[in-house]
Amino acid sequence: MPKIKLDTAKLETERAELEAFLATPTAYSNPDFTKKNKRFTELQNIIDVAKRREKLEKNLAEAEELSSGDDELAELARDDVVKITTELEQIENDLFILLAPKDPNDDKDVIVEIRAGAGGDEASLFAAELYRMYLRYAEAHRLKTDIMSENANDTGGYKEVVFAVKGGGAYKQLKFEGGVHRVQRVPVTESQGRIHTSTATVAVLPEAEETDIEIDPKDLRIDIYRSSGHGGQSVNTTDSAVRITYLPTGMIVTNQDEKSQTKNKAKAMSVLRSRLLQQKMEEEAKERGNERRSLIGTGDRSEKIRTYNFPQDRITDHRIGYSRSNIPAAMNGEIDDLIEHLSTYERELKAEQASDN
Repeated sequence: MPKIKLDTAKLETERAELEAFLATPTAYSNPDFTKKNKRFTELQNIIDVAKRREKLEKNLAEAEELSSGDDELAELARDDVVKITTELEQIENDLFILLAPKDPNDDKDVIVEIRAGAGGDEASLFAAELYRMYLRYAEAHRLKTDIMSENANDTGGYKEVVFAVKGGGAYKQLKFEGGVHRVQRVPVTESQGRIHTSTATVAVLPEAEETDIEIDPKDLRIDIYRSSGHGGQSVNTTDSAVRITYLPTGMIVTNQDEKSQTKNKAKAMSVLRSRLLQQKMEEEAKERGNERRSLIGTGDRSEKIRTYNFPQDRITDHRIGYSRSNIPAAMNGEIDDLIEHLSTYERELKAEQASDN
């Protein structure tokens, strides 16, 4: 990996300016406080790594000078040369990662949509299990969840469930979950013990603010109707369910989970904005030929990302070829290893992209 050239003096000047700003009594009330505070932390990390590299380079030069002899000191110096060279290679990799473009959506909350795919009732039960898996993962990581809408069936499964996950950079943690999840197992209704394959699609959408996506009210058709539950029975006695149609594309979002028409409309608009932001991200990624699309899925039916093989007790993520056992633990929310392996691979991709640039 080639050595990254840094103007450390320039970086330190920028850091000093930001430090002075953050020390002012009015800094916290400034609209740019969060952005500048984040940039200050980024600069601090880059400068710390750059200084560590400078110190290692000095130590390497000294060790190389001492390594030319035949005595015991020279042998120790040669060992130091190998050790320091390895550390410097890691330093370069760390700098590539620090300087690689950041995903602007990593700090956002997310809206997760899970839909049963092929497999009938078994697919809807699997969709419900994925929903519980993410709820337990969120609970373990102190993330808040909020149901947006659901369409359950009589078997205890979900045809569709939409929920929000808030806090702690939820998108950064869950963005790799989008795509088709496939389960292979013997359904409880299978009398002959045959293994069935069913699917559920997951879409992970960064929650869009009103400033992220501008929506012209003229492009919306909003219909109000009475909420209904299983079998068509009335849930509410008032017309509170909301259906929003985005006319330019025909995209439809409905919400009926709240008794308040206003709350249902707000939730439906939040989902609509997030879907439109996701659409915008996909278009931009396509224009750039972005390699991240191999990791971050859209929920498209053909985009199989992971298989849960119950008879073999094996989970396989097809994007990175990573497999593990203990499906029950995973379905209980213990998927940190899957997310970490995907995050590591994304960092490696970014390092490669930074190297190319």
